[in-house]
Amino acid sequence: MQDNPILSKLDGFDARFAEVSTLITDPEVIADQKRYVKLTKEYRWLKKLIDTASIYKNLIEEVDEAKVLLSEDDEEMKEMAREIINTSQTKLPELEEKIKFLLIPQDPEDSKNAVVEIRGGTGGDEAALFAGDLFRMYQKYAEIKGWKLEVTNYNEGTAGGYKEICFNLSGEDVYGTLKYESGVHRVQRVPATETQGRVHTSAATVAVLPEAEEFDVEINEGAIKWDTFRSGGAGGQNVNKVESGVRLRYMWKNPVTGEEDEILIECTETRDQPKNKERALSRLRTYIYSRERQKYLDDIASRRKTLVSTGDRSAKIRTYNFPQGRMTDHRINYTVYNLSSFLDGNIQECIDRLSVAENAEKLKEATL
Repeated sequence: MQDNPILSKLDGFDARFAEVSTLITDPEVIADQKRYVKLTKEYRWLKKLIDTASIYKNLIEEVDEAKVLLSEDDEEMKEMAREIINTSQTKLPELEEKIKFLLIPQDPEDSKNAVVEIRGGTGGDEAALFAGDLFRMYQKYAEIKGWKLEVTNYNEGTAGGYKEICFNLSGEDVYGTLKYESGVHRVQRVPATETQGRVHTSAATVAVLPEAEEFDVEINEGAIKWDTFRSGGAGGQNVNKVESGVRLRYMWKNPVTGEEDEILIECTETRDQPKNKERALSRLRTYIYSRERQKYLDDIASRRKTLVSTGDRSAKIRTYNFPQGRMTDHRINYTVYNLSSFLDGNIQECIDRLSVAENAEKLKEATL
């Protein structure tokens, strides 16, 4: 195992894992929620790294022991040793790559839940219909992943779909999985209202934000101004007669511009006013957190713009071509000719390829 660059990179992680394992059981640490959450995330990452490293070390030991057996006179022992070496050496490169990826500094937001905003862009009614298609795609994908989806606000299009829809997704590594979806999604198809059969192009924007937790940002709740109103739309008599909808106004100093901005958030998701207030507060935290984090993201982007996660919401990332049944992701030149399946939520392969592409770029910068 001497002079193994991978193993040299793993020095000290066992000791840190033992330390973190003890800390997360300490009552004082548990009482400090901000520190506790940070440490539990580190624990999960370290455990994955230590477990993978353990398998890697065991395989190297097996190869070293098998090489000793090759000097034996017993042909049967030699044959067994050769089999062990061949089997182990085919597994080692894959484990090395896995360890390298685990050693790349991870985005601390990846393990968070996500807030997703879809807005119909150019194309009028057709854009709203397409925004509805995208929402259904993520809804189906959430079902496949076992995530929980909660709509917080929406504005329906006149011909169907949504001019705008916002929803929360909660589950395992939601933001880290869906962060590649931010950007402009373009659709090419014949609208239902088109009498000449001409293909039209329209678009919708998708923004995926990490959901802020209560201790991520400080909000002066006494400074929040609340209004209530009757929710519109379908939903029975209660929706129209009870003031369950809430409107939140909050003055906040923008850390980038230094100016005070008024934040306005509405939530009409449930018929329960307290629940709507709670969800509006959650959106306020996420809004402020994402804006305060933007300065950090801009700094990162100025030093390294990755192929995949540019953070530019105006960048066209995909085209959904209905006449050809084709979806193309322009960032990695990935095309599938099963558009209906893709829109049914089968997007994992595309996300996996985007993740691999970004990790490959990060590896170029890492000293591994």
